[in-house]
Amino acid sequence: MPTRAIRRPGRFGVVLIAAAAAWLLAAGCQAPTDAAATAASPEQASPQASRTKDRIMLTIVYDNHPLKQGLETAWGFGCVVQGLEKTILFDTGGNGRLLLANMAALDLSPETIDAVVLSHRHGDHVGGLDEFLAANAEVAVYVPAAFPDRIKQTVRQSGARLVETNDATNVCARAWTTPVLGRGLKEQALALEATDGLVVVTGCAHPGVVELAEAARAHAGRPVRAVLGGFHMMCASRRGILDVVEGLRRLGVQQAGPCHCSGDRTRKVMQEEFGDGYLETGVGARLEFPLTPAD
Repeated sequence: MPTRAIRRPGRFGVVLIAAAAAWLLAAGCQAPTDAAATAASPEQASPQASRTKDRIMLTIVYDNHPLKQGLETAWGFGCVVQGLEKTILFDTGGNGRLLLANMAALDLSPETIDAVVLSHRHGDHVGGLDEFLAANAEVAVYVPAAFPDRIKQTVRQSGARLVETNDATNVCARAWTTPVLGRGLKEQALALEATDGLVVVTGCAHPGVVELAEAARAHAGRPVRAVLGGFHMMCASRRGILDVVEGLRRLGVQQAGPCHCSGDRTRKVMQEEFGDGYLETGVGARLEFPLTPAD
């Protein structure tokens, strides 16, 4: 069975456990669990399948929810995107050793990554960055311009190329960061252009998952067909979750894959609401979206 203990984060991953527990109690929320989603399994494929260039494949390499045996879980998120002209790592989780171990178990070499996109500055999303860059610094790293200087300096000192973002920024053809949102904590998502709409990947969605998806739709002028990642809805009521589902449907969303900080209630309600469009997530999940080859 996968290891479920919360791992000690890397250089940037200082986890304030006592403060988090106090916040959860004050908000009347349950602490995070490792319960896996129970919907039907998504399409499964090997990493080599993405090389046919007729699909985008996302592999969750870091998450606090187990799915595939032989992988470790810890609080945080990380996802590898294949099938485009560049292979992208979206967020690095909180522990670099665990990130690289899971990638190796999934036959994903850090040397194959061309770009790293970081959603926001929290340690459970950037804590694995320094160890990843020690394994591969031949990458561009996309961060909101408001990121702390210490993280930017780590990127520069590694030899990687730092790209600071505010507006939507191209990573490669058919992949770009959304505009950076948030009043205090700044966050961006990753938008991917699949054949029949956008796929939006969120880290924690602190500004709101609907808001990030809407920013992607407004920039591209295309409907959003799928949203997955952390939705930051652990404390949401059923009514609040249904409001989010309604907001996503207005944007054209047909598939949803809540994970990381989304909460067990959110997974349950979205499974009920999206039915066959519910994406089962957890560390090791591989999700495919059609991609018409470019002319």
